[in-house]
Amino acid sequence: MAGARALLRLCPLLLPQDRHGTAYEGFVTAQGRDFHIRILLPVDFQLKNARIECSWHLKKILHGYRHILKQRLHSCPDLVSFMVELKTVLEIALKNTQDLHIPRPPEYYSCLVRDLEILGWNKVAYVDTGLTTVRLKAEDSSARQHLITLKLNARYPTEPPDCLVDFPVPFAVSWMPQNSLIDIYNQFLAALESLKEFWDALDEIDGKTWVLEPENPTRSATTRRIAIGNNVSVNIEVDPRHPNMLPECYFLGADHAVNPLRTKLNNNMHLWDPEISLLQNLRELLEIDFPSRAVLEKSDFAKDCGICYAYRLEGSAPDQVCDDPRCGQPFHQACLYEWLQGLPTSRQSFNVIFGECPYCNK
Repeated sequence: MAGARALLRLCPLLLPQDRHGTAYEGFVTAQGRDFHIRILLPVDFQLKNARIECSWHLKKILHGYRHILKQRLHSCPDLVSFMVELKTVLEIALKNTQDLHIPRPPEYYSCLVRDLEILGWNKVAYVDTGLTTVRLKAEDSSARQHLITLKLNARYPTEPPDCLVDFPVPFAVSWMPQNSLIDIYNQFLAALESLKEFWDALDEIDGKTWVLEPENPTRSATTRRIAIGNNVSVNIEVDPRHPNMLPECYFLGADHAVNPLRTKLNNNMHLWDPEISLLQNLRELLEIDFPSRAVLEKSDFAKDCGICYAYRLEGSAPDQVCDDPRCGQPFHQACLYEWLQGLPTSRQSFNVIFGECPYCNK
């Protein structure tokens, strides 16, 4: 309910179209202009599987920002957060669209080329033909490659460029009219180092465990769903500013398999040691060894949904499991919800639906 009120305050012209809160339609406002938009959420409200429909005009304005919006859709925890990001990107896109029609003085080009030469062309990954978009590359102290995209307006260097990065936290540039691209680049490098421990922790998890979701994590992704056993996994949400602290943990699997893990986590929580790696802490608190990538294949955990007979459904893996130990069949939440809704024997209490397993009838 609080989320609905926050969304109404942020986008008063975007209204829910159903009582479940899975469909919204209306307008998003930026720079005094209204743009038609429709948002369709899956039944599990996972934003990464949401569908965004908009007018051709809005689609054209946001064309160059699609990869940024896709990253934000995967990393935002809720619809309100994503709408904040969408409005911010839309403001930037509108400003840059308007700037395209503003003639740029010769000083703009001479200043930009001078800045690029001082910075070094070896740090430039891309420059568009109009010299309005520059993409710079950098390597952090762990040898990870990163990009920052700069959208320059006609008033550069009086005004700073808009900066787009693949970060799990906002990146704000400190700027004075006498600053140059090298100042932004140095701030970018400092921000990379501030996130080093966060990326180190997730890289260790990606390299030493079987991560079921996200399939191809971006640098802004803060969650990992890690396989523990057959149809048993843990979803962790890591705080990028405090990556060595205990993350939020959510277990997925049948009750008989995940309840002992929940008990161990609760009993051993006081043993969390910020001086050792996040992965080692999880091993010790849960008293388990995560399945090794060197011994097992991902297919050992990637069991298909018992309803649609596919593993991936719009990017999601099966995350609901039959509680009967003799069955343990996994299902996509969307498939299971649709199946149970169609059964006359099912019953619903608030947002929970109860019914028979499609596989074993328990």
